[in-house]
Amino acid sequence: MNKPFVSAVIVAAGSSTRMGQPKQLLPLGGMPVLARTLQAFQQCETVDEIVLVARQEDLAAFTELASAHAITKLAAAVAGGSTRQQSVQRGVAACDPATAYVAIHDGARPLVTPEQITATVNAAMKRGAAALAVPVKDTIKIADENGCIAETPDRRRLWNVQTPQVFGWELYQRALTQSDIESLTDDCQLVERLGAPIRLVEGSYRNLKITTPEDLAVAEELLKS
Repeated sequence: MNKPFVSAVIVAAGSSTRMGQPKQLLPLGGMPVLARTLQAFQQCETVDEIVLVARQEDLAAFTELASAHAITKLAAAVAGGSTRQQSVQRGVAACDPATAYVAIHDGARPLVTPEQITATVNAAMKRGAAALAVPVKDTIKIADENGCIAETPDRRRLWNVQTPQVFGWELYQRALTQSDIESLTDDCQLVERLGAPIRLVEGSYRNLKITTPEDLAVAEELLKS
């Protein structure tokens, strides 16, 4: 039986306003952040192709970076949109027609491992959709409109959702037909609206998203350890 074709959409179309420069090109352990992210998917045997989504002005530099680091699975590099959802959709549209599962990942999560990617893809193949996540460590409060505590949810049921988030192709395409999706902050929310189950795959707290200079410093220390 042939293995289903898996496409990875790496979203790196953010403006990096909190970093003051393209965070994807910043060095992390002697290698650009984006190169580390791409290498994880390059080394993952479950992934068949990579589609990179970037700002129009970054496409040439990011494509050159991929070539310099031997990312041979890179099948396409496309310009993103004005929102994350638009960027993801453009990346998904550029996937191979044979795609059976699509793995969507933040380009600024460079410490994901091939093993974590594989585990999430395998879970999606069993359940239709899956996302890498970690249990919440802190007690979470829900605030009211006055900034006062309104509720304390049970921490045992709370998870920090990461990426990759993996979906069966037909399920994800069906989710895209819904209205008012631009305000959604991750792709799981699209599928949640359909009522479809999404399996949470426990990952690692090391799989952080680099958004601020402090995040980059933490990632450097994690690499050293």
